[in-house]
Amino acid sequence: MKTTLTKLRIGLMVLVIGAMAACGGGGPAPTPRGAENVAVNRYLWAASLDVLSFLPVQTADPFTGVISTGFGTPPGSGRAYRATVQVTDPALDARSLNVALQTRGGPVAIETQRAVEDAILSRARQLRIADGAL
Repeated sequence: MKTTLTKLRIGLMVLVIGAMAACGGGGPAPTPRGAENVAVNRYLWAASLDVLSFLPVQTADPFTGVISTGFGTPPGSGRAYRATVQVTDPALDARSLNVALQTRGGPVAIETQRAVEDAILSRARQLRIADGAL
């Protein structure tokens, strides 16, 4: 039951983020009055691209905080993955990061997803320390 609910939540997140990414057109869309860009944490953004560098980036929009990749195989693995990452806040915090991973067979185990999230958070902290921003 818990696994099914987790798969459903991941599937819904991928669907919503995919629908948002599909809304892009051939040029810049006019910004509605009062609409603002999402402020994203630059360390989480860079760390996401760094950790998932084995995946081909399809879309990356720092103004909405969404990174969408195609399928790619990590070094030392025979399984292909794709990811959708959303950075939702300027804070360097786990709550600011949403990662949805998928294989060709469907969503991945929650442990795999958490391992990727942990790797991104660790890399973001390293980048912040290296930048002298502590």
